[in-house]
Amino acid sequence: MHPSQSILPHQQKRTHHHIARSDSYTFFNLLTAPGFLEKVESLMPEHRERKFPPTETLSMFLTQAMNEDSSCQKVVNDAAMKRLQGGLPLCSTNTGSYCQARQRLPLEMIRSLACYTGNAISAVTPDAWHWRNRPVRLVDGAIVSMPDTEENQAVYPQSGAQKPGLGFPICRMVGITCLGGGALLDAAIGPCRGKGSDEQSLLRNILGTLNPGDIIMGDAFYATYFLICELQERGIDGVFEQHGSRKRSIDFRRGQRLGKQDHLITLQKPQIKPDWMTQEAYDRAAATLIVRESRTGGKTLVTTLLDSKSVSKTDLKIFYRDRWHIELDLRHIKTTLGMDVLSCRTPEMVEKEIWVYLLAYNLIRVLMAQSALLADILPRQLSFKHTLQLWITWLAFAGYGYDDNQLSEMFSLIAQQQVGKRPGRIEPRAVKRRPKPFPLLSRTRSEAREDIRKNGHPKKSK
Repeated sequence: MHPSQSILPHQQKRTHHHIARSDSYTFFNLLTAPGFLEKVESLMPEHRERKFPPTETLSMFLTQAMNEDSSCQKVVNDAAMKRLQGGLPLCSTNTGSYCQARQRLPLEMIRSLACYTGNAISAVTPDAWHWRNRPVRLVDGAIVSMPDTEENQAVYPQSGAQKPGLGFPICRMVGITCLGGGALLDAAIGPCRGKGSDEQSLLRNILGTLNPGDIIMGDAFYATYFLICELQERGIDGVFEQHGSRKRSIDFRRGQRLGKQDHLITLQKPQIKPDWMTQEAYDRAAATLIVRESRTGGKTLVTTLLDSKSVSKTDLKIFYRDRWHIELDLRHIKTTLGMDVLSCRTPEMVEKEIWVYLLAYNLIRVLMAQSALLADILPRQLSFKHTLQLWITWLAFAGYGYDDNQLSEMFSLIAQQQVGKRPGRIEPRAVKRRPKPFPLLSRTRSEAREDIRKNGHPKKSK
């Protein structure tokens, strides 16, 4: 018998025990509570009766984000079949009306619902899911590609290392997720080139998401004087890997020694004001900053958790391993959901598409948090893809109606598949399966077409 098979009956028994409580659907109720419905109503634009009203359009947009086939034709075909099965008049399967309805959706509506859902999950997350009863926020950035149109290139230009016509527009997204529940709390989107396009600049736009008492964790891009200073002003602690440019100058013999390769040092405010910073903000920043540097687990960490008795160097090493979860969160958004390559052809629709993916991600996180609560485990132990697959199937049959017992059984199914424990896992960043042997396109598509008309396709090399 497989070990998971012996655990399963006990886990189901626990799940049904929790379901018997009146408040068992703490997370799932977020989607049906009056607060969420009122939020949707308040954000809905004025509209006349159409084939695709705003709520129906958003639902279809979310379906696109959750399905492997994310084409507009697929979701319009599905809507037409549902009308047919429901005994309603036939409608056209042309995608024009639906695409126009997507364009009418307000960006603020989608963004607000995504952030509202993420913060609602965080608000009811049990203290036991936090680190020492303190909420931990993870931050990192990701690059997203989109169709090569003039409109997209104007706002999100391609890499400067590529020739015009050969690359794709790309944008940068910086997101903040909750370590405990896995929900995305907020995100900032911008181009990858130009002033204010770096990860720290985007993060500063969403710092208001953080609350006093939070701990934020990130990689070496965020270990800078002014960011740590602003976090302290807000009552927020930070844990980051030390920036590579500073590692060479670290001397653990200096400062207040806390242990082997563990000390407190006093940083001086940089004398030169950064270009992005206003003079008022520069003057307001503290003249000195006390931080802790620790060499542990092959990394040098910088943090404002200064008390080595309550947070030892070993505690920091184990704690910082959790930063990897945001890498997995971004992978789920980009790869599992499919946001890696967007399909919209204008910057306005690109931003809407990104926020629809983030809203879809948070909706799946609601289901995972609810299942984890009922099964008495942590959400991070559950499989995101498994939950997504079950939810897609559930939606296909939900139109036929369901009862609370079926809902509880679905949460039990979600909790059955848990991710493996793989501490210190190392994998090569390489693929074994070879792609098709086509050469890279090294000139514009129109030039390549003209050459084929004149000379035909090049012969395959042996």
